[in-house]
Amino acid sequence: MSNITIATLMQMKEQGEKIAMLTSYDASFTRQLEEAGIEAILVGDSLGMVIQGQESTLPVGVDDMVYHTRCVARGRQRALLIADMPFMSYSSANQALGTAGRLMKEGGAHMVKLEGGATQLETVHQLTASGIPVCAHLGLLPQSVYKLGGYRVQGRDEEAARVIKEDAMALESAGAKLLVLECVPSSLASAISELLEIPVIGIGAGSGCDGQVLVLYDMLGVSRGRRPRFVKDFLEGAGSVSGAISAYVQAVKNGSFPGPEHSFQ
Repeated sequence: MSNITIATLMQMKEQGEKIAMLTSYDASFTRQLEEAGIEAILVGDSLGMVIQGQESTLPVGVDDMVYHTRCVARGRQRALLIADMPFMSYSSANQALGTAGRLMKEGGAHMVKLEGGATQLETVHQLTASGIPVCAHLGLLPQSVYKLGGYRVQGRDEEAARVIKEDAMALESAGAKLLVLECVPSSLASAISELLEIPVIGIGAGSGCDGQVLVLYDMLGVSRGRRPRFVKDFLEGAGSVSGAISAYVQAVKNGSFPGPEHSFQ
């Protein structure tokens, strides 16, 4: 089958077909995701927590991301491959160009993801002008967890929701081709998904988004600590890892995941 591209995801949004995305950090799991029909794979800096055992994503470096992206690229056949730009690796537009260049040239990524709104507009514009596709990330920003005071739902009050919505529109205008919304009220996520032309991928953002993403280890029920509310253990009752991944894809496609119990009001 042909490669999944940004144009493919745009067409899926236009046709109302949900996009299924998961994280991966190595070739073996990537092959499982490919066989299940995942359209997009995110090499997340979440690897700091689920692979390295860190307390947050902040200690992850560019070398870590390049290594794991390269491992995933070797197992990839058709899914769009997105790589996180780690904490403090895109503090300026020039630094971002260097980081993104490594992730694409050495790692084999097709797109890079960065966190933040208005402060990232110049960087998004510069990356886009240099031919680097950008996935933006709004809502709960794991790289800003200490500033936010923890992993908390964002955009619940009117002013915070307005800022997120305006940032989403500005990021699209700056050239972002994909947007991840994390831990925001489902009504806000639905409104932004309808407002933007680019696909919106939710994680803890309700069923009104154009697609869904989860951390692979979370949806397999093997992550340390308390499971986030927006996560469902798809391995339970599935019988195998491949069965769990296929069940996730099917649930995203038919709209049964996320349910109200996985969403925020």
